[in-house]
Amino acid sequence: QVQLVESGGGLVQAGGSLRLSCAASGRTFSNYAMAWFRQAPGKERDVVAAISWTGGSMYYADSVKGRFTISRDNAKSTVYLQMNSLRPEDTAVYYCAGSRSGLWDLSYVTSWGQGTQVTVSS
Repeated sequence: QVQLVESGGGLVQAGGSLRLSCAASGRTFSNYAMAWFRQAPGKERDVVAAISWTGGSMYYADSVKGRFTISRDNAKSTVYLQMNSLRPEDTAVYYCAGSRSGLWDLSYVTSWGQGTQVTVSS
C-alpha cells in the first residue's frame, strides 16, 4: 500500500479558497488512481473528485463541478485539490484515497490518509 498524508485544511469564509495536498510514499505513486473523499458529521464518506493514474481523466461530483479541481504530480508523488467558491455545505473532513483499480466504491480503496478538516463559515 501507499501511505498518504494530507495537508492544507483549515477555516475559511464562504466564497474563499483552499488547496489540499496529499503526499504519498511507500509504493509507486503512478500505480494508483487517486481521489478525494469527504465526510460531514452524520453523513457517509463520498468521493468528490478523482483522477486517473496519468492524470488524463478526472471525475467530479455534481456538487463540486466548476469549483474544485483535482490534479497530480507523479514526479512529486502528490495529489492536490484546489477548492474555490467554498460554501458552508463543503464543511467536512477531507480524505485522500488511493485505488489501484481506479474504482471508488469504498471496498476498492486500498489506501487512506488521516483526513484534514475543512470548515467554511457563512
